[in-house]
Amino acid sequence: MLELKEKTKILLHGINEILLLSEFEKRLLLKKNLNIKIGFDPTSPDIHLGHTLLLDKAKEFQQQGHNIIIIIGDFTGMIGDPSEKKNTRKQLSKEEVLINAQTYKNQIFKILQEENTKILFNSTWLNKITTENFIKMASKQTVAKMLQRDDFNKRHNNNESIHIHEFLYPLIQAYDSIIINSDLEIGGTDQKFNLLMGRDLQKSYNQKQQMIMTLPLLEGINGTEKMSKSLKNYIGINESPNIIFGKLMSISDNLMWKYIHLLCKTDINEINKLKNDIQHGKNPRDIKLNLSFNIVKKYHGSHEANKSKHNFIKQYIKKDTLNIKEHIIKLPYENDQIKITSLLKKINFTQSISEANRLIAQKTIEINNQKITNANLSFKKNTTIIIKLGKKQEKIIII
Repeated sequence: MLELKEKTKILLHGINEILLLSEFEKRLLLKKNLNIKIGFDPTSPDIHLGHTLLLDKAKEFQQQGHNIIIIIGDFTGMIGDPSEKKNTRKQLSKEEVLINAQTYKNQIFKILQEENTKILFNSTWLNKITTENFIKMASKQTVAKMLQRDDFNKRHNNNESIHIHEFLYPLIQAYDSIIINSDLEIGGTDQKFNLLMGRDLQKSYNQKQQMIMTLPLLEGINGTEKMSKSLKNYIGINESPNIIFGKLMSISDNLMWKYIHLLCKTDINEINKLKNDIQHGKNPRDIKLNLSFNIVKKYHGSHEANKSKHNFIKQYIKKDTLNIKEHIIKLPYENDQIKITSLLKKINFTQSISEANRLIAQKTIEINNQKITNANLSFKKNTTIIIKLGKKQEKIIII
């Protein structure tokens, strides 16, 4: 059995902040299982590596016997979390949210033990809330409090629209904490306002206030903004092993260290040893190969990890060059998206748009191992794809 001090050390490892630490230590001393809350809005079908930081932390709590409660925001997902958004998020339909929610449920158990995890959909109680109770809940907070949020404050000062439903989002998701009697809520640093709202609302309802734990944000594969479904810069854990491997190999050497630290739980001393190895001649590509292998292994098993590593080396390393960076192209362009025909011309796979149309019609172009037949297919910025022409020409493209 682990001693309390060692248990606490494990639970606090890698976090950004906990409020309040003294209360956290006191509750652990009581040896009472805590209700640990994590919320996800299913705005796309994929759970990505950024989400796994929260789920990995939940797993550590689960291994110590605490109760893991995952709230899938099928109701709040239709509102859209305004956190870190410069403008209003597009609202999803109920049908879109429900489809995505089901895939979330399946993917969560790649990390957590199904028999010891409770998954709840917040529409279960939010669809039943009466107008009277909704107004009562809204009366617990003020507009001034909402404007303390940095993103709301900036938009307000810039005379940009803030819609009423965006103000309601933090309040409604905080109500979830009351329903499940949350003891601790875990979220990214960008969610701190929402997590604190849960504490405030619990106090208003005479409920013991939850503690909050924030974790660092993981940058997406472009290395500039946080990993996000809406930015299309994410690596989904349900993507094919080859795609996950290829996307991980496309990240910068600098970003690689953060991925190793956060996703592989590698301590700083070990990372410093790896950096020292590079200074003495080791190729950073080999360290990245190991990172990619370990991530694929975690979500798809050793067999698929070995296959994807073998495929990647065969396709991108054991060819005319040993420098993988020659196959990674950052493609600048003026518009928000680029058509497949224009992309093929820009990367010199074709000499003209008409030739690109012909190759697509002949089904000789593959994107992420899928043959392309739609010449009107477009890709948005911050998208990473593996593109293949026939059997010889292959490139990883970062758009």
